[in-house]
Amino acid sequence: MHRPHARAASACSAALLLAALTACGGPAEADTENPTPPEGVTAQAGSATSVHVMWERASDDEGVVGYDVYREGKKAASVDAAKLMTDIEGLTASTVHTFTVRARDAAGNLSAPSAATPVTTPATAPTDVKAPTGPSKLRGEADSGRTVTLSWGGSTDDVGVTSYDIYQEDSRIHSVSGTRTTARLTGLRPGTVYTFTVRARDAADRSSPDSNAVDLTTPSAPGDPASTAPTGLRTKTTAQGEEFLVDLSWDQPDTGGTIPAYQLFLNGKLTTTIVWGGTPPVGRATYRLTLTDPPGTRYSLKIRPKLPDGKWGDFSAQRTVVLPG
Repeated sequence: MHRPHARAASACSAALLLAALTACGGPAEADTENPTPPEGVTAQAGSATSVHVMWERASDDEGVVGYDVYREGKKAASVDAAKLMTDIEGLTASTVHTFTVRARDAAGNLSAPSAATPVTTPATAPTDVKAPTGPSKLRGEADSGRTVTLSWGGSTDDVGVTSYDIYQEDSRIHSVSGTRTTARLTGLRPGTVYTFTVRARDAADRSSPDSNAVDLTTPSAPGDPASTAPTGLRTKTTAQGEEFLVDLSWDQPDTGGTIPAYQLFLNGKLTTTIVWGGTPPVGRATYRLTLTDPPGTRYSLKIRPKLPDGKWGDFSAQRTVVLPG
């Protein structure tokens, strides 16, 4: 008995078992399209032997998975697609270095090189024995849901400030020349609390203390729910014998119901869940944390609430605690 439909079904099933074949459609098309070259490449000397390279996001028909950074045509670093910057170290002082960036997709296709960006590393300063002073009066403004502008008072150094590094929480996200005291940051998320600090750096690669911290909340996108981040987080640290007491206080967000608990993170890791022993507080809340680490230990600290629906809400701004000596 002739069964053409059965043969066709069998052929189709066999094709489905092959990763390289589409369902009854023959070989899948290979991804041969190259990503677009990254634009907006900048290179800033961070010290006599290091350069901070940044660029804008590239596009691809299947998606960019990473970026390769080249110095004088030779690969110097590779990062994943989530990163749009990297530091190139071990360079020669008083030398012109030229950088390009290429985007890479999952099939291994590379974009054409970006426009070449030259930068000259400063001379090594052997007499530079002091770190710069910390930047002062850091302030900022959210320009949109994805951009903010920062400005600060300049630092001083016994030889000279080479660059300013901008930190979001504890991660360096941007650098500008030592002659600039402003920075515009892009690629942020709407409706998000960010905590920024700035450090100055000199040619000997010494960094200053942090500037004051500034908290900025980017506007929510139209139609997005309101932020559920606690606000006005403050800390006070006191020594008690061999222990340190860190008293936290904050304004609770309006979630439409009672907040039964908070998660407390130290250095980005969950440390404890704050659960109220009785009726949850209304308005400003407080909590005491006990630490037994050596004096001078530095912590970053932030909290987030448990919402009435059981999900965890947005993080507060981050605070830095240094145990007194």
